[in-house]
Amino acid sequence: MLRRTLPRALSSASSSLHGVPLDATSINANVRAAEYAVRGNVLERSMELQRRMAAGEMLPFKKFVPCNIGNPHALLQLPLSFHRDVLALCISPHLATDHPSAFNPDAVERAQKYATGMGGGVGSYTNSQGILAVREEIAAFIAERDGHPAYVDRIYLTNGASEGVRMLLTCLLRGGELHDGLLTPIPQYPLYSASLTLLGGTLVPYHLNESGDWGVQMENLAEALAAARDNGVEVRGIAVINPGNPTGNILAEDQIKDIIQMAVDNKLVILADEVYQSNIWKEGASFSSFKKVACDMGYHGEDGDERLQLVSFHSTSKGYFGECGLRGGYMELHGIGPEVRAEVYKLASLSLCSNTIGQLAMGMMVNPPKPGDASYQTFEKERGDILSSLRRRSMMVHKALNEMEGITCNKADGALYAFPRIRLPNKAVQAAADKGIPADEYYCLWVLDETGIILVPGSGFGQEEGTLHFRTTFLPSEDTMEETLKILASAHAKFMDDHRD
Repeated sequence: MLRRTLPRALSSASSSLHGVPLDATSINANVRAAEYAVRGNVLERSMELQRRMAAGEMLPFKKFVPCNIGNPHALLQLPLSFHRDVLALCISPHLATDHPSAFNPDAVERAQKYATGMGGGVGSYTNSQGILAVREEIAAFIAERDGHPAYVDRIYLTNGASEGVRMLLTCLLRGGELHDGLLTPIPQYPLYSASLTLLGGTLVPYHLNESGDWGVQMENLAEALAAARDNGVEVRGIAVINPGNPTGNILAEDQIKDIIQMAVDNKLVILADEVYQSNIWKEGASFSSFKKVACDMGYHGEDGDERLQLVSFHSTSKGYFGECGLRGGYMELHGIGPEVRAEVYKLASLSLCSNTIGQLAMGMMVNPPKPGDASYQTFEKERGDILSSLRRRSMMVHKALNEMEGITCNKADGALYAFPRIRLPNKAVQAAADKGIPADEYYCLWVLDETGIILVPGSGFGQEEGTLHFRTTFLPSEDTMEETLKILASAHAKFMDDHRD
């Protein structure tokens, strides 16, 4: 029988110790310190206003327009037919026999393949690394995309890309007095800053160049790394978001090569957040993965070759798929040895497995219908309609924002957002200071109260000192987006008039 004995000092003192209830003062300080602007004060205010509207209170507007988060289906983007048919058949296999004419044969065949791979169906746990059949689909997708092989034992299915990022950071940041840090782009998606805070890590900012289409300047990156090390921070990795969130920038292959070589030279792990790789709007631009460029440079990542350590993330939530709520994602480990991969597997095992519906959704996203399949033409039309509409909306938002007083906005070359810079009157800046909030948050709250449009303050993503921004999606339908921009333009003009010095 296993027995545990308290240390003598602790045992003798136990009579004077008391339990501490969980409250705002005793909760983990890192939890209290973590901030996530995408669901921050502006969203909380919108939920309060929604409750008041539901209770019958008259507000200055009739509906809310949530431009705060990349949640396509919440803004009425339609799901893809093939993918939902396969999910329906996986959840309720009897549908194939009860309603045989309702499903294309390729959907039935795919559902049967997944059923065989799962064994017990969607209600069963899977391998902690994910369903093998799905990991095989992901490996084939990566190999076709990059022209280099991918391996199923390096792929981990996760509940969205966010869980993969947190898992990797948990492995990377050692805590205690080691002062581990992560080079993080500014502006950044606040998953990174919040996760670093929770895990006791240090955010090492490298600022993107707004006047250069939010590109990475290697001089800034080198200076940020050197300054952090001079201050005693052990910089262990670099996060890169490509295409960018919230900035919409796309990294050229030359920039990716420079980042990779810097990581190799400084023994940094690269975290490549590539969830927007299907959202490319700039004419003539294309997406290049860090894995492809690394392999082209000769960093093939075989076991025993750890010159470059790279972890790439992808998700079902973005692109043309937009299935945020299904929580599908994966990460691929490259140049990371079997001992560490085993520890990552152990970490994944703590949650037993990622959800099966999300795993299947990821399989279908990377392996959609092919030419000749019964569902192919419908799939191609649905995908094309979504992507072409998003491209038009990105251009619509860019044009409208740049016509507003005091606002300048780079084109969104990719992703799902615009991140305009706003220049507010001193009176507005002072009003924000009087309330103890950043000026861009004051602006977003004012716009919300006047219009029901939900934006995210740039301060929640990080920004150059002395600048102000907000982030908006362009996910509302084209008609709604056009109407929303007219309302925003009118409200913005009123804000500027009301706050003139």
